[in-house]
Amino acid sequence: MSELYLGLMSGTSMDGIDAALVDFSNTTPQLIDFQTYKYPPHLLEQLHQLCQSSDNEIVHMGEADRIVGRVFAQAVNKLLEHNNILPSQVRAIGSHGQTIRHHPSGAQGFSLQIGDPNTIAVLTGIDVIADFRRKDVALGGQGAPLTPAFHQAVFSDHHQSRVVLNIGGIANITYLPADKNKPILGFDTGPGNTLLDVWCKTHTGKAFDEKGAWAAGGVVDPMLLKGLLSHPYFAETAPKSTGREAFNLNWLQQQIATLPHVIDEHSVQATLVMLTCHSIARQVNLLEDVQQLYVCGGGAQNDFMMECLENELFDCELFNTDELGIHPDAVEAMAFAWFAYAHQHKLAGNIPSVTGARRGAVLGAAFPAL
Repeated sequence: MSELYLGLMSGTSMDGIDAALVDFSNTTPQLIDFQTYKYPPHLLEQLHQLCQSSDNEIVHMGEADRIVGRVFAQAVNKLLEHNNILPSQVRAIGSHGQTIRHHPSGAQGFSLQIGDPNTIAVLTGIDVIADFRRKDVALGGQGAPLTPAFHQAVFSDHHQSRVVLNIGGIANITYLPADKNKPILGFDTGPGNTLLDVWCKTHTGKAFDEKGAWAAGGVVDPMLLKGLLSHPYFAETAPKSTGREAFNLNWLQQQIATLPHVIDEHSVQATLVMLTCHSIARQVNLLEDVQQLYVCGGGAQNDFMMECLENELFDCELFNTDELGIHPDAVEAMAFAWFAYAHQHKLAGNIPSVTGARRGAVLGAAFPAL
């Protein structure tokens, strides 16, 4: 008998709602279907505004919370209809929501996601598990990255040490050592696609640089790259996590303004690709026994980025997660289906060596449909 869960995820880049339907009845989770549903343009604009300080924020956040919940529910209903699955056949939905603030450090650290799970439960008729990050933060952790627990469950290998690299808006790595006496590590390496997307949108009108073609026509600027890499986040030790609060268009423009020379737009894009690749490779190359690196997330579709990353890596082979049986775009949403499964089965959803939490814990809260 199948044990179906549905995962919902929208990342820092806000390029759409990823929805994954997963069967956990066997030892290896089986992905039944995966789809991405775009945000309505007016909602996307509202979400971008919420990521910055503004007037009347609480009202705007409350309204957006309900709207995102409705859009997430629509994604669920479309996916179920596409697969002829009834709501009663799904045990629970794991919903990450949409992050609008991530400030996990300090005594009053927090991570805030919107997308009202009560609204999702009511409109789909399915129990929802949500609010996964705040338990880890309450335990002294960063609340991110959480996906290493899922990576460990589905991607670890007893014979070869691996790194799983997710290049979403922010890039993060998971180190899965073959030696089980070594700790699993995971942290955000810095910007993934977030700066690339906003720079591309600003100067070309396109939401993203397809396959990195625009960046490939530029020339990496060493002085700009050095300035970008001087951001204090890169010198911090793990556990650590970051977001668009640190890496955003204003920061990038400030760095460009310090240059003693003019730089063309597509060379800025090329330099941003190298920023992502260099900050990732610098961390991976410190892990001496890594033999394989598997890429997931939107960055896996950027041919220019993958070429640059391969040139930066010293001693490991580069693949994408298709080689392990999961499409690169589906990994994150599938992870949140797993988090719902883990919640229902009272399994820890965090790894203290990754997030810095005092202990492992069952993550999330339940929002019944009835």
